[in-house]
Amino acid sequence: MDDFQGKVAVITGGASGLGFATAKVLAKEGMRIVIADIEQGALDRAVPELQALGAEVLGVRTDVGVREDLVRLADATWERFGGCHILFNNAGVAVEGPIQEMTHQDWEWSMRVNLWGPIHGVEAFVPRMIAQDEGGHVINTASFAGLVANDGLGVYCVTKYGVVALSECLYRDLRPHNIGVSVLCPMRVLTNIDASARNRPAELGGGDVPIPEPNSSTQLSGAPLVGNTLQADDVAGMVLDAVKNRRLYILTHPESRGFVQSRFRRIDRTYDDQPWTSGG
Repeated sequence: MDDFQGKVAVITGGASGLGFATAKVLAKEGMRIVIADIEQGALDRAVPELQALGAEVLGVRTDVGVREDLVRLADATWERFGGCHILFNNAGVAVEGPIQEMTHQDWEWSMRVNLWGPIHGVEAFVPRMIAQDEGGHVINTASFAGLVANDGLGVYCVTKYGVVALSECLYRDLRPHNIGVSVLCPMRVLTNIDASARNRPAELGGGDVPIPEPNSSTQLSGAPLVGNTLQADDVAGMVLDAVKNRRLYILTHPESRGFVQSRFRRIDRTYDDQPWTSGG
């Protein structure tokens, strides 16, 4: 995709962090912007900032874990702008700790936002994008934790592995429709995800969890820090480049390469270890 002028981008988790940074990048490319976010106050601040860049902007309060909210978001997008050309399923949350210590509420909240959120986005938008027959691009935010298991982030990893699989399959399915797909797999980026518990519903365990300051670079797990912390604006530029070049994987941190290679070497060695695959 290389023609952005006048086209429409929809971004969930779009009022802060990486979503908002990408909204600004796309607004400067001449796109009309729809930002969806669960926080109305953040939307109220973000919309005028984007308008100041000369963009037409629509802000819609949206809980991505609720399918009807995504359908309503799609309806509002088509009513206001007549279509969608870039869908960025970006909203995400995180909990930390060993898998055996996680509660069912930890699982349900994480799955609802991190995995069902992108699925709901695909359900609500992609058939309409195909029907409008104007091409486009879908971006899903996963994580380095969607490629390699991370200590203390088991639940998060499970959801993000799912997002990677969703994206890889969607990439194949949408090629005949001239719609590209990218999956964003960063290590640490300066965003509000460490403070995501601020939006955790009480019925899913929210309300009594200490919340770090937003926009901190604190590591989600207690494991030693690995990799540089990137600014959201820098990663937003990588997202734009991936859309322009129809790149499936957006790998923001070169230091993640060795971990990915090690994982696949372990898988490959298993063929030699097993008598039924090694020929022994």
